Amino acid sequence: MAFRITFLGTGGGRHTSMFQVRSTGGMLIEHDGRFLHVDPGPGALTQMHRIHYDPARTDSVLISHCHPDHYSDAESVIEGMTHGGWKRRGHVYGSTTAVEGSGKLGPCLSAYHRELPLSCESVRPGDIRVIDGMKTEFFRSIHSDPTNVGMTFHTEFGKVSYVSDTEFREEIAEQYVGSRVLMLPVTTPRGNRIHFHTCTEDAAFFEDIIKPELTVFIHLGVVIIKKGADSEAMWVQEKTGCRTIAARDRMILDVGEELGISDAPCFDDEWIPPSSV
Repeated sequence: MAFRITFLGTGGGRHTSMFQVRSTGGMLIEHDGRFLHVDPGPGALTQMHRIHYDPARTDSVLISHCHPDHYSDAESVIEGMTHGGWKRRGHVYGSTTAVEGSGKLGPCLSAYHRELPLSCESVRPGDIRVIDGMKTEFFRSIHSDPTNVGMTFHTEFGKVSYVSDTEFREEIAEQYVGSRVLMLPVTTPRGNRIHFHTCTEDAAFFEDIIKPELTVFIHLGVVIIKKGADSEAMWVQEKTGCRTIAARDRMILDVGEELGISDAPCFDDEWIPPSSV
């Protein structure tokens, strides 16, 4: 069975989140019949409704760091995972700030919500967890939340990595060498580098080091959206020779022997999930 990623939201940053220029709902990862929700930010609940996904199917939630575009819908997702809090099930993983709090950041989950799943634990760079049977490695980043973690999922079809928000440094990119698929937050376009984030030129630096089969731009800020994320991705592809695309909301990536890209069906009806009836 393919490793499937549904991008519930491809936006990121304050202004994209505030105005929902793109959804910022994170991604649903399906593997071996299990569902992992990574970074359920603003828009996650709406997009799950639009694709008729029942949050009670979720087995684990993973929060890379304590910024609202990565966690704001997490408590509701956890309530869905635990059938409204009536069934203790599932697991939650998060950065130190997300789960425990550190300095002025976090925790982003209340004590009540941390107790609903079977477990809720912090992850740090260098940690390895088996999440619903899937080996997951965590790596460091350079971000305004200093506990932010990137991650690599070990699948039968190769390594799939989500870098999470970071500045480019060679040592950051080198953590992901060997990745077949690279999900890279590219917040700003060429000529517009900002602190603690990745721009289009940085994406090319990442690809030159990692050399993935496919790079997917996510966490798109309003400036790169306005300029044209597709053309920015094409610029990187032409420069590096690595296949590069900009994700779109509700895009599906199937990672199998081949890489398949499609769109999830989208509904606007008043759907009620079976688990709530």
